[in-house]
Amino acid sequence: MAEATLTGAQRAAIFLLGVGEEAAAAIMRHMEPREVQRVGEAMASLAGVSNAQVEEVLREFHQEAGNVNPLAIGASDFTQRVMVQALGESKARTMLSKVLPGKQQTRGIEALKWMDARAVAEIIEDEHPQIIAIVLASLDDDHAAQVLAALPEALRPEAMLRVARLEIIDPAAMEELDQVLERQLGKVRKSPPRSVNGMTSAAAILNNVDTDMESVLLTALREADNDLGEKVSELMFVFEDLLDLDDRGMQRLIREIAVDNLVIALKGVDDAVREKFFSNMSSRAADMLKEDIEAKGPVKLSEVELAQKEVLSVATRLADEGELALGKGGDDFV
Repeated sequence: MAEATLTGAQRAAIFLLGVGEEAAAAIMRHMEPREVQRVGEAMASLAGVSNAQVEEVLREFHQEAGNVNPLAIGASDFTQRVMVQALGESKARTMLSKVLPGKQQTRGIEALKWMDARAVAEIIEDEHPQIIAIVLASLDDDHAAQVLAALPEALRPEAMLRVARLEIIDPAAMEELDQVLERQLGKVRKSPPRSVNGMTSAAAILNNVDTDMESVLLTALREADNDLGEKVSELMFVFEDLLDLDDRGMQRLIREIAVDNLVIALKGVDDAVREKFFSNMSSRAADMLKEDIEAKGPVKLSEVELAQKEVLSVATRLADEGELALGKGGDDFV
């Protein structure tokens, strides 16, 4: 396995293998469910890792850790642990809602994060659309998209409309959600209000569904609330947004994309987008890609959209792993 091909998840997997089982288990207990999944998959797929690679990953970690101010990280977790020990969990949660706004989640939501998307859909499909919206907005975006796809088709437009309109999750709504989970999982906890950006959540979820479903749900959003639908559409990550990648990020992305998929994805796009890819490749590789695009001939629009979705999915994954930064307007990053 060449060093240049290692993803963030693979480097994390190598690091965990390097520190041993006990330390690796302790570290993974602090990871999010989707992070555990990605790193676990990377661990399972690792083969032929050399001692030099392990040493290099550990060396890089040591260097990066040395540049981090220990007072700047982990403060929220430290505060939470201290307050729980001092006040008990119930009182601590109330106090934490004041000093750490937006950070507290119910145990029910945490349980859902570890569940299969179809199982989550089965739990919530008979509930009020507002409850469904709260669940979707609380899950990781790709997980939420899978849950949305598993819900009955008739429920999806109303659920997405309510996700997009979310701004504040009322305590009563969270209590109702916990009651749902109590019936299904035997877990119930009260939660303080927390701010959410419903439009951003809706856009992120739609970025992770297939093209046909995306089109249907965006149309439904616009029909129900045209201004809201347009704002959600503007927030979505589209292929042209790759123009905002810096050269290093684009080169990292290109290394992760299969050539055949890139050939299809670049059919019919603006010259500026193509040039962004060509300029971040060697002259020989760029010339070969241009020839492949010309030789490919006509391609169905649905195939192009699917290939572009796959490229965007890779870009989003790399951004989640800290490999590149995706600009979404202004100073925001995802």
